Amino acid sequence: MPTMTKWSVVKDDTGEKRRRELIPRVALLACLALVVVSLGMALRPGSPPEPAEPPFSEQARSAALTETLRLRAAGEQLARSTAGDEKAAAAGTVSLLTNQARALLVPGQSAPASPPAPRSPSAGTSASPSVSPTSSPAVAQPPATAAALATELAASASQRFADAAGSDGGMARLLAAVGTAQLLQASSLAAAAGAPAPAGPDPGAGAPGVDGLSGACQDATGSPSSSPAEPSADQDSAAATLHGALAATVRTELEAVYGYQVALTRMDGAAAASASRQLTRHEALATDAEDLSRVHCAPVPPREAGYTMTPEFLASPAAGLGGLEATALPVYGDLVALSEGPTRQWAISGLVGTARRSALWGAETGALPGLAADPQGFPELPAPSPTPSP
Repeated sequence: MPTMTKWSVVKDDTGEKRRRELIPRVALLACLALVVVSLGMALRPGSPPEPAEPPFSEQARSAALTETLRLRAAGEQLARSTAGDEKAAAAGTVSLLTNQARALLVPGQSAPASPPAPRSPSAGTSASPSVSPTSSPAVAQPPATAAALATELAASASQRFADAAGSDGGMARLLAAVGTAQLLQASSLAAAAGAPAPAGPDPGAGAPGVDGLSGACQDATGSPSSSPAEPSADQDSAAATLHGALAATVRTELEAVYGYQVALTRMDGAAAASASRQLTRHEALATDAEDLSRVHCAPVPPREAGYTMTPEFLASPAAGLGGLEATALPVYGDLVALSEGPTRQWAISGLVGTARRSALWGAETGALPGLAADPQGFPELPAPSPTPSP
């Protein structure tokens, strides 16, 4: 058996001791390395978060403002290059679009250069709308004639109605009002140019009935108004509710039916023929409004035996009918804001039809029919933001 010298034993002990001393140093260096790496990761700038997509109603408002400003600029150009009736109609278009743009503007907001246009959400879904980064309407070629501008006004109205269907209540009412006025102005502008009315949306013609509406009232045994647990129509109308808006619509249409019946006894010729057609329309609208009330379990106001007509109405029935129609505009505006789905579509149709009949009898509908607002209180339009160079 070989013998181990004293020197060998000392050498082995020394090597073991050094190894034991290195372990803490290695551990310390490893910890320092981890700290350095962690600090580097913490100090490294991360990617900024993606901005949240605006709600659909905000996208719809922004798109409406952009298109309205574009059409306004086209109207100004047209007013400078035309004369006579076309010039006056173009100037009226500019005035209308100016007030609408001010109503669509958020206080303190600069005039947009080219915000994206929204796409309406699919029917029956609540998914957020997607944005289509299409070509900017701010740089589109302006229409060269009054007839072309009328066509573009009608197209804008169609988009406003589509966006109103999927927007929040207040924005839906504003968009429906903007679209209604643009549609009426398109007809006026085309008439001044001697051109046919543009082929655009006309939800007021042949408004849909209530067949097929979802959400039918569960109480099919009788009228909801017969239940003592239900609030009365007058009580419900005092609050901003769908039931109150439906009750107001029923009463408004029943009063219109009576007014037309009275007016027909004092009219003849073409005016009487037109009033007779409108009477039939109001009778259908009153029935639809009552049916809608039952669908939504809303109290149906009772039919009155008659209504009081003012001496001015009896003396000038045509003007009286115009005033009667104009008073119905905010009623339909309320129903647009407080309803949704097919009921809102029916309300938009009613708003457009009422505005058309108001204009037919010579009543002013304003820049925002169905919206009780004073244009003097709208924010002023700022200078437009410069369009970025490509």
